[in-house]
Amino acid sequence: MHHPLEAYTARRPNLAGVLDAMRHRGRYAKKTRNISYGPGGRSHLLDIWRRPDLPEGYRAPVLIHVPGGGWSVNDKRGQGYPLMTRMSELGWICVSVNYSRSPRNAFPAHIIDVKRAIAWVRANIAEYGGDPDFIAITGGSAGGHLSSLAALTAGDPTLQPGFEAADTSVQAAAPYYGVYDLTNTDNMHPLMMPLLEHVVVQRRLADHPELYRDASPLHRIHRNAPPFFVLHGESDAVIPSSQARAFTAALRKSGPRTVSYAELPNAHHAFDTIATLRCQLAAEAVASFLGIVYGRHLAAGKRTRRVAVSSAS
Repeated sequence: MHHPLEAYTARRPNLAGVLDAMRHRGRYAKKTRNISYGPGGRSHLLDIWRRPDLPEGYRAPVLIHVPGGGWSVNDKRGQGYPLMTRMSELGWICVSVNYSRSPRNAFPAHIIDVKRAIAWVRANIAEYGGDPDFIAITGGSAGGHLSSLAALTAGDPTLQPGFEAADTSVQAAAPYYGVYDLTNTDNMHPLMMPLLEHVVVQRRLADHPELYRDASPLHRIHRNAPPFFVLHGESDAVIPSSQARAFTAALRKSGPRTVSYAELPNAHHAFDTIATLRCQLAAEAVASFLGIVYGRHLAAGKRTRRVAVSSAS
């Protein structure tokens, strides 16, 4: 199946490759950096990546990127650039978000912020040329955990305090090397649980098992979950690939949806941090997946909200 934006992107300028991804933030987000989506100062800032030459009247599908960093050193700068570069080239609008860090903030502050960002995007992205009816989400490591959890908990009022009525659904998810089960101590790095108990959740698993279960994407899967493409490195020593395989299997078992899985041979944790051919190919695979899901969305006539292009900034 062709990417639904292929006719336009075939005419795109000859942009530099993925190795120049760091320069692309300046190209695509020069005038749309550090936009506030909430009251949390630097923790509630986002960058919007968009091609400056998007045609008049165009409504671009949206990809939100949630950075990783152990829920404690996350920053929207420097992460996800290869994928966001490729998606921007394809005519998508990408939104990279900051969120509250630990240990200053304990879980669930992180996921609340991610959902607040989704709500902001849905309410405001049309002003930047985005389609609020199609929002996908991605992220690596802690960002893989949070993006998956967000995709599976749309409308959960316990994770949306003060904005319970906001639409925080997403239409697709593509998590990279995430942690999907916070309750399985046998299936994670030995230092992961101490990090969770003392820094991130700041509660012991033995004393608060339901908190850890509710924070685990594996245990929030339901029949109406959106399409997923899960990517993981075969040699990941931080989060074993068995976590991703178990998560993918549970998604496939829970209901009829598109669920894809890619386990990259010899790839380690954070395999997309440094731009490589493998990183570029992974981005191409995600672009193809998202293009297929978006194409089905358009074919089903699910785009319902339209905003006049004159309102775009």
